[in-house]
Amino acid sequence: METPSHSEPRDGAPLRSTFVAIGLTVFGLLMSEFAMLPAFLVDPALLDVVANGSLGDASIGGRTLLLILNFVGMALAGVIYLFATDRGLSWIDFRVPTRTDWKYLIGGSVGVIVFLYAISILFMVLDVPAAESQVMDIIGENQTMILIMIFIVFFFNAPAEEFLFRNVIQKRLYAGFNRMQAVLVTSTIFALVHLPMYLIAETMIATLASLTIMFGGSIIFGYLYAKTDNLLVPTAAHAVLNAFQFTMLYLAIEFGIDEAGTAPSLLFEAVATIPL
Repeated sequence: METPSHSEPRDGAPLRSTFVAIGLTVFGLLMSEFAMLPAFLVDPALLDVVANGSLGDASIGGRTLLLILNFVGMALAGVIYLFATDRGLSWIDFRVPTRTDWKYLIGGSVGVIVFLYAISILFMVLDVPAAESQVMDIIGENQTMILIMIFIVFFFNAPAEEFLFRNVIQKRLYAGFNRMQAVLVTSTIFALVHLPMYLIAETMIATLASLTIMFGGSIIFGYLYAKTDNLLVPTAAHAVLNAFQFTMLYLAIEFGIDEAGTAPSLLFEAVATIPL
């Protein structure tokens, strides 16, 4: 099914579209939780670890399986919705990138990294802290887990989140909003989904700072999808960003950069914004 052109007027109900988007988000979260259940059967020790709130103490295999199933469940929610509404797999905008797509992909990948570090510097200048997410707990002190996370973000994290939030939710919002409005609504929902990850922050300012970074990144990914109608473009940009963050973290730990001045602050604040 083709998406409307950029100039085509929308006659859908904005409120209805928004409620559908929120419902899809909740459904995606529930499916993620349900999909992770087999991981606890494979590695029963995960139950105790999760109950104690220290996932970093679990085995690498257990953590890896848990994360992969989490994102598989999220993607499955989008697929179920497409078939339940008779949209089918033809609704998925996935194709070999054109020359224009490549321009947006490269520009978006560079742009989102620049945005991340520019806003991190701004927060440092203003002495605004960024809340640390569950990512650091998942990684623990194991550098091998960081390398595994790079694999996960390329093949599971970015594809699942971009498919659900861009190709399903944002595209569904086109029925009630113009494209840029749909990007804003989707990004607001995307940021709020990550609110529980940052509520552990010491201050509300830290939580809002991290959500602002999450919102800004989502705006960029949503814009890339709105301009190209190719899911591969925001997915690749998302994966490049997350892989870059984990690579910087790996290098920081490997070479002891975390013991230096301002560099580690930028590194770890950036990693704290990785969506999981």
